[in-house]
Formats: sequence, C-alpha cells, structure tokens
Amino acid sequence: MAPDNSTMQQPPAIPPEQSLITYPCRFPIKVMGANTTEFVSAMVVIARSFEPAFDEDSLEHRPSRAGNYLGLTVSIEVTSREQLDEVYRTLTSHPLVKYVL
Repeated sequence: MAPDNSTMQQPPAIPPEQSLITYPCRFPIKVMGANTTEFVSAMVVIARSFEPAFDEDSLEHRPSRAGNYLGLTVSIEVTSREQLDEVYRTLTSHPLVKYVL
C-alpha cells in the first residue's frame, strides 16, 4: 500500500540565502526500480513532465549485480525548491519506483 502523502509533513522552508542549492540548476536524482523497459520509459515520462526537452540519452543506467534492479540517475533542470520537492514526490509515489535518493 502506498503511503498517504496528504498527511506527510512538508519540510521546513529554507530561506534562499541559506540554501546550499542555487536555482535554476541541473539536479541529479537517483531512482531505483525493476530492470524493465517499462520502468525506464516511466521515468522518462516523469522527467519530461518537469523538463519537456529532457533527453532520454542523458539517463545513467546502473543494473544491480544480479540484474533484477536498475538504478537510474535522472538529471533534471529545476527552477526552485518547490519544484524539486514536487519532482521527489512524483517519483516516490510512482508504483514502479522502489527508492529515490
């Protein structure tokens, strides 16, 4: 059963001058899921929903030792902390995603 994101607390607001990230920036996100073309395609669709010009060839693929899982590094251009948080929420709520770092 998926967690109910509506009751999750929002992270505290960080004033821009205290953030370690300067926006806009290209932010790499590591996503782990089953080693299937379906998983890769779903991550490309999500990436393009935030960055329409996202290039699928920019994905970094790292299969697990046994080949059952696939780690992807998805680098997306983000313009704000709120957008980055939304990218994480979208990825973590997808049924094919096991972990997001």
